Amino acid sequence: MHTTIREFVAASGLAAAIAVSPVWAQAPTATRLIGTIERIDGATLVVKTAVSERQVSVAANTPVFGLVKASLADVKPGVFVGVGATPQPDGSQRAIRVIIFTESMRGLGEGHRPWDRPGTTMTNATVDTAVSAVAGQVVTVKYKGGEKNIVIGPDAAIMTYVVGDKSELRRGANVVITGTVKDGGAFEASRIVVGRGGITPT
Repeated sequence: MHTTIREFVAASGLAAAIAVSPVWAQAPTATRLIGTIERIDGATLVVKTAVSERQVSVAANTPVFGLVKASLADVKPGVFVGVGATPQPDGSQRAIRVIIFTESMRGLGEGHRPWDRPGTTMTNATVDTAVSAVAGQVVTVKYKGGEKNIVIGPDAAIMTYVVGDKSELRRGANVVITGTVKDGGAFEASRIVVGRGGITPT
């Protein structure tokens, strides 16, 4: 059974399509391509999105990450997370989705800002403390210039990035590709995330 996680890391209306917004505090030209690998031609991936097929060039040093299910126990002090959430009347944020970053991703997009869904927020920050509460686990996260209390209930999706490799780039793999669109429309990948275990990254 596939688990479809609808957007976080500054993403979009959560369909397999290309998003043209900045991602994880990268350069303004960084965009995301969301879809399924249709075929591979040397160093080029052909990715089917919701609207078209796109050719993506992949350099030898392009990092690949897997996205896998995680548990509440993995959201512990010291880890760097991205939390898509709904603001609550008491000022806390109720998590819709929590993604744990690899250490190499620490600091990406750090801060608190609106998410792509109406009335929601995105917080990329380091977990400071975690305590149990009636509404769920309450996690305090800190970022440069502020902190937020995040309530993680049983309905929240929890996932983690893990280091992957290019062997995962095969036909049928669901991917999110961060990269840049060059003159003429060519898409060059700077990072690729592959869903594992039934997860479809968005």
